[in-house]
Amino acid sequence: MEKLRGFEIAKGFEDKNINLPIRKTKYSAGYDVEAAEDTIIPSFKKGMAPTLVKTGLKAYMQDDEVLLLYNRSSNPKKKGLILANSVGVIDKDYYGNPDNDGHFMFAFFNIKDEDIEIKKGECIGQAIFQKFLLTDDDNAEGIRMSGFGSTGR
Repeated sequence: MEKLRGFEIAKGFEDKNINLPIRKTKYSAGYDVEAAEDTIIPSFKKGMAPTLVKTGLKAYMQDDEVLLLYNRSSNPKKKGLILANSVGVIDKDYYGNPDNDGHFMFAFFNIKDEDIEIKKGECIGQAIFQKFLLTDDDNAEGIRMSGFGSTGR
């Protein structure tokens, strides 16, 4: 069977009992993604970096597809968690990159007054595969050489 799109366990997480994302209902767009390990997300202080929550996952897809990472709708109100980048964008060529094998993570800020603990196996967000379009004059030829945040380097 030809692989079109899906999730795999990233290198280094093979023995960590990572669950592949699933959709919980027939008409859900998003695949529920779990935390790969317990993580503390500290209360926000000016100037701090977001906390990266590991998933232990990588995603493969077609040339004209992207994986978008969204927050759970309940996270801001219940846990005070917001995504630092609003929406995570995982490109096809992120898969298997030499820096981190394509391991994608969720970047959170915690807007509550107290630290929040995320437990391994807890659903932290949703992943949605989507098609994208190119402009008439597109001529991108670059090749990804690194992992997280490397596109503009």
